[in-house]
Amino acid sequence: MSEETFDVIVIGGGPVGENAADRAVKGGLSAALVEQERFGGECSYWACIPSKALLRPGNALAAARRLPGVPVGGALDPVKVFERRDAFTSKGDDSGQVEWARGAGIETIRGRARITGEREITVDGGRVLRARHAVVVCTGSVPKTPPIPGLDEVPTWGSRDATAGSTVPGRLAVVGGGVVGVEMAQAWARFGAQVDLIITGPRPLPRYPDFAGDAVAEGLRADGVRVHANSGLERASEVDGAARLELTGGQVLTADEVLVATGRRPATDDLGLEVVGLAPGKPLTVDDSGLVSEVDGEWLYAAGDVTGRALLTHQGKYAARVVGDVIAARAAGKPVDTRPWGKHSSTADHYAVPQVVFTDPEVAAVGLTEPEPGAPHRVVDIDIAVAGSSLHADGYAGKARMIVDTEREVLVGVTFVGQDVAELLHSATVAVAGEVPVGRLWHAVPSFPTISEVWLRLLEEYGL
Repeated sequence: MSEETFDVIVIGGGPVGENAADRAVKGGLSAALVEQERFGGECSYWACIPSKALLRPGNALAAARRLPGVPVGGALDPVKVFERRDAFTSKGDDSGQVEWARGAGIETIRGRARITGEREITVDGGRVLRARHAVVVCTGSVPKTPPIPGLDEVPTWGSRDATAGSTVPGRLAVVGGGVVGVEMAQAWARFGAQVDLIITGPRPLPRYPDFAGDAVAEGLRADGVRVHANSGLERASEVDGAARLELTGGQVLTADEVLVATGRRPATDDLGLEVVGLAPGKPLTVDDSGLVSEVDGEWLYAAGDVTGRALLTHQGKYAARVVGDVIAARAAGKPVDTRPWGKHSSTADHYAVPQVVFTDPEVAAVGLTEPEPGAPHRVVDIDIAVAGSSLHADGYAGKARMIVDTEREVLVGVTFVGQDVAELLHSATVAVAGEVPVGRLWHAVPSFPTISEVWLRLLEEYGL
C-alpha cells in the first residue's frame, strides 16, 4: 500500500471541508481534501444552491404581481427554471471545484476515507494518508427516514430528488414541515404540481415563532398547497404505480411522488470512528475550537453538520475557518485564543446563528426566536408597516420580533417574516453578535424609505 503524508487531512470536500483545508494552507500547512462524491458537496449540487434557484423565479413572479402597472401574465416555465438551476450546479460536474482547490494549494483525493489509526486515514481500502498535525472530519449530514410502514415500497423523493428533478409530478405529497418541506412544497406547487403538505403540529416551522409558521402556511395555501396540520403519515402502500397514503385521523391521499423531509442526522456511520473509541452514527462532540472531545492527542477535529451544532452551510464554513486557523496556530506553536468571541472560537454557534427560509413570505431569524424561561428577556412584536414596505409591495404583510436582554440592554434574538426580509438579517446578526446596546442602535438611523425602518419602530416600541 502506498503512503503519503500531509500536515492536515480533511475528510469531506464540501464547502465546510474546503474552508478548513484552505485556512490550513493559508496558515502555511500542506492539506489533502478527500471526497467520495462531488467536490463542492451537498450545498452546491443538491441543497442550498439548486433549491434557491428553484424558488427564486416563483418569488420574483409573485412579487411582480403585487405591483400595479407591471405587465405580468401566465405561469412559470419549469423547463427554463430547471435549465438555470442546472447552470448553477454545472449538471453535477465538479471539475470547477477541483480546479479551485488545486489552485488554492490543496491536494484533492477522490475516494471513501476511513480513520484507521491515530492521524491515519485509508482511502478506498488501499491508499494510506498520514497527518503530521490533524485530521478534520467534515462529512456533513444525511436525511433521516422515519419508520413508517410501507414507505419503502412507494415512489419517494429525498431532498436531493426534490432539488434535482426535471419533471413536474402531477401529485406530490411532502412529509415534514421543516425548512426543506415548506420550501420544496412551494417551489413545486408553483411549477404546477398538486401538493399536499403533511405535518404533525398545528403549523409548519415549529422551531420558529407561531406567527412565522402561520404566515408561511398562509403563503403555501395561497399557492394551492393543501396543508394537513395536526396530522401525520401512518402508513403507505403502492396502488397502480402511485402512493396511497393513510394519514392520522383516517384521511387517505394519493400521490405520484412522496418527498420525505423529516430532518437530517450527522454522517458518521462509516468513518472508522470505533478505531478511536467513538460511536459511529453519532455527532462528533467538539469544543469551540473544533477539537473532538474524548479523543486524546489534540489531532482529531470536526466542523459543520457532522458536529450536530448548527446544521447550516454558512455556520459550518465559519466553524471550518476557525478549525483551519486553530490547527495552523498550534502547528506553528503560536498562541490559540479560545476565549468567547476570540479568533479561535466558534462562539456564534451558541448565540448568533442566522437562517433564512426562502419561502414566500420569507422567514429570517438570528439568535433566540423565543425568550428563555426565567431569563430577563423582553419580547417586542410589531407588524412590518413602514413606508418602505408599502412601496415594496401592495398589501405588504410582515412581522418583526426583537428579544432584548433587559439586564445587559442588548439584543439576543431577532425574527423577520415577510417578502424579501432576508436582506434585513445581517444587520440583526451584527447587532446580536456584536452585543450592540439598544441605546446605541437608536443612533443607527435607517434610510428612508426602506423596509429597514422597521428597526426604528422596534426600538420605539421598546421605549427608546
